Amino acid sequence: MATRNRAAFMVAAALYLGGGAVRAAEPRIALPAPQLNTGMPLMQALSRRASNRDFARRPLSLQTLGGLLWAADGINRPDSGKRTAPSAHNRQEVQIFAAKADGLYRYDAPTHALVLVRARDVRALTGRQRFPAHAPLNLVYVIDFNRTPGVPRAAAIEAGAVATGAIVQNVYLYCASAGLASVVRGWIDKKALAKAMGLGPRQYIVVAQTVGYPPGSK
Repeated sequence: MATRNRAAFMVAAALYLGGGAVRAAEPRIALPAPQLNTGMPLMQALSRRASNRDFARRPLSLQTLGGLLWAADGINRPDSGKRTAPSAHNRQEVQIFAAKADGLYRYDAPTHALVLVRARDVRALTGRQRFPAHAPLNLVYVIDFNRTPGVPRAAAIEAGAVATGAIVQNVYLYCASAGLASVVRGWIDKKALAKAMGLGPRQYIVVAQTVGYPPGSK
C-alpha cells in the first residue's frame, strides 16, 4: 500500500512539475456577469470570424468563460428568461456542456454558472482530432428531448440543430471579438462521448466546439 501511495504521489508530482497539474473540480462555479460595454462592432467581428485548429494550452479566465457562455446562449431578457440564441417555441432544448481539464460541466443559464457533471477530463473524447485533448475548453452541444414533449424525434433533432447553429455562431463571434481561436467539429465518437458524459437515451450530441487562446497570444 505504501509503495502504491508513493507511486501515486510521484505521478502527481510529475504532473505538477511538468505544468500538467489541474486544481480539483468545483461542484459549482459562479461566472462573472458579461461585460456588455466591451468588444468590437458586429461588422468587424464578422470580418474576423474564422475556424482555427491551433490552441495554446493556458486556461481561459473566469471572466472570459462568463462572457463566452453568456454570448453562446445566456439570458439577455431577464423578465422572460429568453436567450441570446433562438429556439423553436422557446423550448431552449440545447444544453451546453463545457469540457475542461478539471472536469465536465453543464452551463446553467438561469444562474449563469457551471455545474459539475463529471470530475474527470473528457476533452480527448470530444473529437477524433488531436487538438481537443489539449485545448482549454471544448463545448459539447446536446439536445434534451425532455424539453420537446410531443415532438417527433427527427423533428426535434432538426429544430435542435438549427438552435445549435445559432449558438455556434454566437461563440464564433464572441471569439472573434475577444481574440480567441475556435472551431466547430462534427467528427466525434458520439457513443463513447455520451457514455463518458453520463448522458441518457433522451439526450443527443449534435456537435462540439473548441475554444482557446491562439498560440503565442498573451
